[in-house]
Amino acid sequence: MKTILILYYSRHGSVSQMAQYIARGVESVPASEACLRSVPEISEVCEAVADTVPDSGAPYVTLDDLKTCDALALGSPGRFGNMAAPLKYFLEKTSSLWLSGTLMGKPAGVFTSTSSLHGGQESTLLSMMLPLLHHGMIISGLPYTEADLISTQSGGTPYGPSHVSGSDSARPLTDEEKRLCTALGKRLATLAHKL
Repeated sequence: MKTILILYYSRHGSVSQMAQYIARGVESVPASEACLRSVPEISEVCEAVADTVPDSGAPYVTLDDLKTCDALALGSPGRFGNMAAPLKYFLEKTSSLWLSGTLMGKPAGVFTSTSSLHGGQESTLLSMMLPLLHHGMIISGLPYTEADLISTQSGGTPYGPSHVSGSDSARPLTDEEKRLCTALGKRLATLAHKL
């Protein structure tokens, strides 16, 4: 059984919805399971974080989740063309995994949601790839054999799935966005088995 960790931060729910579709893609591959995890909010005034157990949604990630996964999908809303602070804060605490090479050679992909079409989706995806490259992970995007990359009028990039949530963060995922999320999950699970 291959475990694909889907680690994300979601403020208004869009990235969480994307994670669910990625999980569907993972579980469409035989002998593959999706493990959904999130990160807590961080304080603006100190290093205090939220309670150790979330009120709802996916459990919070631990370093052990990263150690034991066979592949990783990393998701965040876009914040000025970058990943959100809570996700970056967690990634900055992974030095022990970097020193031991724990993530080296594991496949990884990234996904994001922004409120506008030109809200920095691709730069956000690229910003999430950087720490994964430092960990020696094998980055996978979405190939243009995914026809939705050509036809989408909303989210979707070769760097990874994306979603345009609207200024009120209430726009649902389009059919193309859902399929691209599912495709990333399936791709990561397939790569985990091949590697």
